[in-house]
Amino acid sequence: MKHHPIGMSALAGVVALQSASAAIVTFEEITLPPAGYLNQSTPAGGFNVLGTTFRNNYNAGWGAWYGFAISNQTNTTEGGFTNQYSGFAGGGEGGSANYAVGYYSTFDAEGPWITFSSLSNMFGKGAYFTNATYAALSILKGDSFSKKFGGDSGNDADWFKLTIQGWAAGAPTGTSVDFYLADYRFSDNSRDYVIKEWTYVDFSPLGQVDQVRFTMSSSDNGAFGMNTPSYFAMDTVAVPEPSSALCALAGLALLRRRKR
Repeated sequence: MKHHPIGMSALAGVVALQSASAAIVTFEEITLPPAGYLNQSTPAGGFNVLGTTFRNNYNAGWGAWYGFAISNQTNTTEGGFTNQYSGFAGGGEGGSANYAVGYYSTFDAEGPWITFSSLSNMFGKGAYFTNATYAALSILKGDSFSKKFGGDSGNDADWFKLTIQGWAAGAPTGTSVDFYLADYRFSDNSRDYVIKEWTYVDFSPLGQVDQVRFTMSSSDNGAFGMNTPSYFAMDTVAVPEPSSALCALAGLALLRRRKR
C-alpha cells in the first residue's frame, strides 16, 4: 500500500468541514430552579454548553449581573425591572422552554459574550433573537425612565439596536452585524415595528473569530447613557462544533487519504 502526503485538496476538505460544521445550543440542557431563571449567582462565570461559553458576570455585593441569564419565563404583559427575565415572544424559539436573556451594562459598557474553544469560521452560524418584555413594553408605552418610541405624534425617528461584533485573540476584528429590535425611522408610521417574534440573524459576516460580543444602543439617551432597558432574548444558537469533533473529522480525512 502506497502512502501519499495530504494534498491541498484534502486540506481544503478539512477546512470546509470545519466551516460548515455546527452544533445547536437550545439551552434545554440547563436545568432551571423553580423561579424560572438562572443568573449565575452561584456558580459564577457563565454557562458552558457544547464547548461554548456564554458569559455571565454576577456581582454578589450588589446582587446584580450582566451578560447572559437562562430563563423559561413567559410574561409578556408586565413591564419594569421585576420582569427582566421574560422574552417578548412568550417562550423559547420553536416552542421550546428555555432561552437566554442578554443584559448589556451601559454603565461600564460590558455585556454578553459568546466564547468558542478555538478560532472558528462563522459562515453558516447564527441565532434567533427577540426583545425582552421589559425593553419592548418600555418602547411601546414609555415609563418613568424611557420615552414611548415615536413620541406623542408617532413621528419621532426612534430606534433600538443590537450590535453583534466579531473578536479574535482578545481584539475586535472590525466585523459586525446590526439587528434592529425596534425601528421607528420610517416616513410611513405604519411600518414602525418592535420585534416580538423570534427572528434569525446570520453571523456569517463576522468571518473568523473566537468570540462574539453584544452591545446595545438606542435613540433614547440621557445624562447617564441609554434610557431604553438594555435587554434582549436569544435562542437556538448555531455554534462551531467542539474542537475535539473537528480533530476527529480532520483525522478521518487523513486516514482516508492514506488508504488510497
